[in-house]
Amino acid sequence: MLQRIAAFTVVLCMAMAGSIEAATPAAATVTPELVRELAPTGTLRAAINLGNAVMAQKDERNGKLGGVTVELANELARRLGIPVSLVTFEAAGKVFEAMQQGKLDVAFIAVEPARAAELDFTAPYVLIEATYMVRNDSPLKSVADVDRPGVRIAVGRGSAYDLYLTRTIRNATIVRSATGGCCSMIDLFVADKLEAVAGVRQQLVAHSGADPSMRIMADRFMDVPQAVAIPKGRKVTPAFLHAFVEEMKASGFVADALKRSGQVGALVAPAAP
Repeated sequence: MLQRIAAFTVVLCMAMAGSIEAATPAAATVTPELVRELAPTGTLRAAINLGNAVMAQKDERNGKLGGVTVELANELARRLGIPVSLVTFEAAGKVFEAMQQGKLDVAFIAVEPARAAELDFTAPYVLIEATYMVRNDSPLKSVADVDRPGVRIAVGRGSAYDLYLTRTIRNATIVRSATGGCCSMIDLFVADKLEAVAGVRQQLVAHSGADPSMRIMADRFMDVPQAVAIPKGRKVTPAFLHAFVEEMKASGFVADALKRSGQVGALVAPAAP
């Protein structure tokens, strides 16, 4: 199953990025046309999803934002020579809604077919794992055990793993939290005594570390590719962003940003095919 998931991710990214591959060598040039198209207000409005604590974090003491997506947004605005407005959200589903409403210029969210119908994505810059957390005494031992009648899975509404499991789960029941925030599905799992909760491995590990009654499955049900998204219909922006992301990976920028934010478990995505 994991091989099929990996192959699907590569094919999806190639399909979205393939049409701009030929333009990539010249894509790094910043032109007035690019700036007007990418940031029509003169300020880069970039969505930061705090619901994914691997990608972005907020210091509750001073409100300062950090993480790889924050650093990428700042670097992108610096290259464009314009200010940046970091617009924070508690869930990726809310980011997607704001993109649909034209309130954002770029977003840093997971590549997902349901989103790709309305947004264009670069190739991924980071890959993270999605898996399940269960109670220690649960009979569910691996991902393959979860999709069975009587099993209820808590998920964050509108998250990439919600969309993926909605397509692939056949026997278990998906129970969605009111929001897609990083803790909402765990709260639902605990409060309603559900059988499993789906989420990003690092977030689940952080919770289980403070709760010895919980166990994280060793395998995963999907890799979640994180990429830059823009509204469809842009002419020069896709090629520029494709080149930007590939440079950020190749130069070590993404890897260093992950280290600075303490996210050693996340993997830099390979170069686009």
